[in-house]
Amino acid sequence: MMKGKYMAYVGSYSYTGKAKGITVFDVDVEKGTFEYRCEMEVDNSSYVIASSDGKTLYSIADEGVVAFRILENGSLARLNSASIRGMRGCHLCTDLEDKYVFVSGYHDGKATVLSLNSDGSVGSIVDGVFDKGYGSVAERNFRPHVTCTRRTPDGKYVMSVDNGIDQVRIYRFNEKEKKLRQVDAIHCELESAPRHFRFSEDGRFIYLLYELKTKIDVFSYETGERAPVIEKIQTISTTSTKNPGVMTAACAMRLSVDQKYLYCSNAGENTVSVYARDEKTGLLTMICCLPISGEYPKDVTPFPDNRHIVSVNHESGTLTFFAVDYEKGLLVMSGRTIPVNEPNCCAIVKIR
Repeated sequence: MMKGKYMAYVGSYSYTGKAKGITVFDVDVEKGTFEYRCEMEVDNSSYVIASSDGKTLYSIADEGVVAFRILENGSLARLNSASIRGMRGCHLCTDLEDKYVFVSGYHDGKATVLSLNSDGSVGSIVDGVFDKGYGSVAERNFRPHVTCTRRTPDGKYVMSVDNGIDQVRIYRFNEKEKKLRQVDAIHCELESAPRHFRFSEDGRFIYLLYELKTKIDVFSYETGERAPVIEKIQTISTTSTKNPGVMTAACAMRLSVDQKYLYCSNAGENTVSVYARDEKTGLLTMICCLPISGEYPKDVTPFPDNRHIVSVNHESGTLTFFAVDYEKGLLVMSGRTIPVNEPNCCAIVKIR
């Protein structure tokens, strides 16, 4: 049985007025379900994350980035908001020390770095870079779309995924200069549309998800003098199903808390894939790829017990819950479906 109290924060679009922005839930870890508590007003919360220390929640919003203090009972108290001086973002991430927040801009192809204050509030813009270049002539992949930006665990570099021009740009970033200086890039297959990436906790491996190619590339990572040393060691499909006429797009990817498993969601065919992860080699082995009883699983979030997941289904406006049977390769529904209007993302946070 898991010790401690956990909360879940789900970001939603609020264009229609049916959702306020962030829905707050109490988490029942043992049963693998949520219980509704309240809503917080945020204009079109397209992505939410907790700070590395778990004390602050950050959300993308129309005005830029909004910061909330996570109170002892799990409720939220608004701290402040800060502009990113560009079109609204689609993804954000803090560094391990909560010194900066990195914002990705799909619409304007911009990666923005903002400072964070000691109380968790968002400070001023440190630097920002607009990507330049052209992709293919495909409808959406012809100009820059930055979809994921993170600082490397060694603190030396920042990696930024450009979904439109099929690249992952690598920047030097340090405390002295506080500027993004490009030193390298991962050039991806044309029209593959890289979307998100994650580092293993030990910083030795990178997992890069491709939206249109529906693949995950696994890379080894070593800190270099001028640029990191990155080598591809595996490519694996995000899906095991073949549905003729159904366009599939890989959406989200997360590692389990214990780092032993990786989860990926697929829109179109509306599935979640579960992989076993070899912690020594970093390699993935697919366990299953199964339906999530919803439409457009925009996010998939593992519970802290590593035995349950929640699928955030944007198109059907639902959260669906599953227990994962790793030995049998099954997803078993663990609770009732919860309606949430146009959900985008879910963060599960330990509050005590």
